[in-house]
Amino acid sequence: MFVAIGSENPAKINAVKLAFKEIKVDINLQPMDVPSGVSAQPFSDEETIKGAIQRAENCLMDPKMDIAIGLEGGVTETKYGLSICNWGALIVKGSNPIIAGGARFILPEEISARLRTGNELGPVMDDYAHKQNVRKKEGAVGIFTNGLVTREEMFVHVMKLLIGQYQFQDLKH
Repeated sequence: MFVAIGSENPAKINAVKLAFKEIKVDINLQPMDVPSGVSAQPFSDEETIKGAIQRAENCLMDPKMDIAIGLEGGVTETKYGLSICNWGALIVKGSNPIIAGGARFILPEEISARLRTGNELGPVMDDYAHKQNVRKKEGAVGIFTNGLVTREEMFVHVMKLLIGQYQFQDLKH
């Protein structure tokens, strides 16, 4: 099975590999650098979902791909503060997207304030944590959970939700 992931981010690629490995399905995974078609810092659930779907759709432009996956991280405003959000889309060629979201938590106000002025979470987290490429490693969630949950793990959870829905739909037919 040829599966594309609309990203070259190691955390996202590993999440896809781990999720399929856990259900014992062998895939030929192709990371693809495709545009999300949304802001560099998605700022709502809707925009983050749209980015995930468009990443998957852009992967399906390659005729070899059977399934495409888009994973997108963003933030969304709540009455309690700015929350991190992450969404995924799995599209089987010729079908509607399967969509799932993952864990959330409220960001500290010092991070949120910078995002509201137009900064992207990745560079803000690099600065805050005095590290490089936080978005490709533990992610903001890894920093703020003291490593108990990483960005890869959050996306593995989203992948399991996507794969489970895909399997359910497949059983119905």
